[in-house]
Amino acid sequence: MITELLNKWISKWKGQSYAIDKNIPTAYLLRLSLNRFLMLCRGYCSGIKNGGVLFISSRATIRARSKLRVGRSVTIDRGAFIDALSENGVELGNNVSVGKYTRIEGTGNLACVGMGMKVGNNVGLGSDCFYGCAGGISIGDDTIIGNLVSFHSENHRVDDEHTLIRLQGVTHQGIRVGKNCWIGAKATILDGAVIEDGCVIAAGAVVKAGTYQKNGIYGGVPAVLIRSRISNTKELQTNNE
Repeated sequence: MITELLNKWISKWKGQSYAIDKNIPTAYLLRLSLNRFLMLCRGYCSGIKNGGVLFISSRATIRARSKLRVGRSVTIDRGAFIDALSENGVELGNNVSVGKYTRIEGTGNLACVGMGMKVGNNVGLGSDCFYGCAGGISIGDDTIIGNLVSFHSENHRVDDEHTLIRLQGVTHQGIRVGKNCWIGAKATILDGAVIEDGCVIAAGAVVKAGTYQKNGIYGGVPAVLIRSRISNTKELQTNNE
């Protein structure tokens, strides 16, 4: 009975069919339901405009709330930190989850307000991730981000040997991830990377500036094409080689 009721509620919140595994004990579901109810109450009292329901953990931190925009059924989990201060703010689409202890920082330095971050619908931002949004980050619909992934949308200038590196300033190109991508655990995405639709980035890969063409599987340090996800296609070419 409890499982059926939860299936209906979750399916309604997500806007798509959802079924809980029948092997999960009822006591576990009741504790989880109570926790989600408390998160829902915090979301309601947060003052953050949203497109439906918003779940916020008691141990999540949100700064510059007026610059945070969220869609329907968004979860900000335990230990998450969001500082939305930036030119465009931070936008989270429908059915987005911000994993445990993940950090989203809209601005890296108060001397220059950052660009911010836009996340599409049905995106999972894994646990213990870092999103430095100074140069701007966009992530398309239905993309999965693994745990311990880091995004760095700025670079330090280093060409003047007579000036301290920390005083030479930074450059910004931004990072774009397309739709239906999978970014593996512990991957590092650097400023200037454009990851097109349908790409898979292997765990631990370092993705430098360049275009990673759609439906490619990339891995290594730096990341290079391993193969295409689509059979019988011409070899993908990347301008980052």
